[in-house]
Amino acid sequence: MKKIAIFTVLAMAAIASSAQTSNPKATSEKFNTLLYYIENMYVDSVDIESLVEHAMVSMLEELDPHSVYISSEELADANEPLNGSFEGIGIQFNILKDTIYVVTPISGGPSEKLGIRAGDKIVQIEGETVAGVGIKNSDVGKKLKGPKGTFVNVGVARTGEKKLITFDIERDKIPIFSLDAAYMVNKDVGYIKISRFAKTTMQELQTALIELNGQGMSDLILDLQGNGGGLLRTAIEMADEFLSEDKLIVYTEGRAFPRDDTHARVKGKFEKGKLIVLIDEGSASASEIVSGAIQDWDRGLIIGRRSFGKGLVQRPVPLPDGSAVRLTVQKYYTPAGRCIQKSYEDGIDAYRSEKYERYSNGELLTADSLEFPDSLKFYTNVKQRAVFGGGGIMPDIFVPLDTTNSSEYFSDLLRKGLTNTFALTHVDANRKALKSKYKSVDEFIPGFEVDEALMNEFLAFADSEGVPMDEEGFNVSKFAIETRIKALIARNMWDYSAFFQVVNVLNPAYMKAIEVLNDGTFEKMDLAHSQF
Repeated sequence: MKKIAIFTVLAMAAIASSAQTSNPKATSEKFNTLLYYIENMYVDSVDIESLVEHAMVSMLEELDPHSVYISSEELADANEPLNGSFEGIGIQFNILKDTIYVVTPISGGPSEKLGIRAGDKIVQIEGETVAGVGIKNSDVGKKLKGPKGTFVNVGVARTGEKKLITFDIERDKIPIFSLDAAYMVNKDVGYIKISRFAKTTMQELQTALIELNGQGMSDLILDLQGNGGGLLRTAIEMADEFLSEDKLIVYTEGRAFPRDDTHARVKGKFEKGKLIVLIDEGSASASEIVSGAIQDWDRGLIIGRRSFGKGLVQRPVPLPDGSAVRLTVQKYYTPAGRCIQKSYEDGIDAYRSEKYERYSNGELLTADSLEFPDSLKFYTNVKQRAVFGGGGIMPDIFVPLDTTNSSEYFSDLLRKGLTNTFALTHVDANRKALKSKYKSVDEFIPGFEVDEALMNEFLAFADSEGVPMDEEGFNVSKFAIETRIKALIARNMWDYSAFFQVVNVLNPAYMKAIEVLNDGTFEKMDLAHSQF
């Protein structure tokens, strides 16, 4: 408590001082003087370095919810998802029953090249036993990640092999993919799911668009549900793929920065066909730039629920010790002039909990629970449709949160990861037979079913793992349980795209998008997509 009180005083003193004076030198001298007295006179010993870091965190929290301090130790990990790569051995893994299971080796990575397979169990790293010792995800990362060109020795237990197989793996640069899935829903409709906006996202998206266009795609469902954002430049380039030349995509403005307009400037790979963008309360920042631009130009339909509402732009600011601050420097605005940043006047805790309060106030279940004042009403650029600012992108077609398959029993299965574990072990034991029977995911989807025998096997497994059968809950969630097991089996046999190809029947926004494209609703909305 002493340290918390001290760094809060430090932070508030610095903030108050900066508010009262425009003299940075005097402000810093005041702050340094206080640190001097604490270090030399305070009753207990004090970690000054830690104290300053806490003070910086508190000061930034007083500004806005998205200005953050990142220590030098955390900086590399924080940048990994945005850089689109890391250096390591190239596997996706789960820890099941205190053992590291390889879910899949990353295509083209060092593990795949050496012959490591999905289902392999890593039980030794550098001769040290890592199975049955309580290893955590963070421990695995520390042991397997490392600079490109360095080696790590792993011992692998493989089904059907009596002896441990050892591999000397040369670490390399491993891509972090931001495109989770790309496939044809039917002969006309393509589907792409993007999980983040990183440096490599556009290359992944353009490759997917070329492939889907080559398969006859005329309509596209772009899934940004749960996508918390990323790089502003990537969001601009993505919107440019769907908007024709010279269309305003976004503009930014800040106290120290004049208005800066960004327009479409290249020939996109999907500028004409019917476009639907899926969003929800987890779609933020870059996702809102893309969906806002699509909506404001009447280019496509937005389906789902109100997005998060993050309209603040951060710039990385390096500090002398290798740490950094991501400092909010601008607000961004959609082409129609909407700033979609939600209010943070009630403080950081209220801001962070607002997304969860949407459920309690009924917003996730009915669009009628939200009312916007006329001051937040704007009009789209081509068709003059009413749209709203002041807290996220409101969809053109609202889709409520689906609770029809929800039960406490299903929640317990998910919390313990039992569907994941069961699917992984099932594929591990039956991979050869499954691969022989189903040559592709397109054969697997209509041909495979979670029959009564397989379901009973799963229920017995769940019971042995501490989730006893709840008949009422099972009956409510049976379809969701079956679908998730099937989807996870598909993922472990192929990839994440196969997972979404199966599991998306549980995604109501996705199902609504297909309906809208097939029943004439899209045409009735009288958009401007054919003009692009």
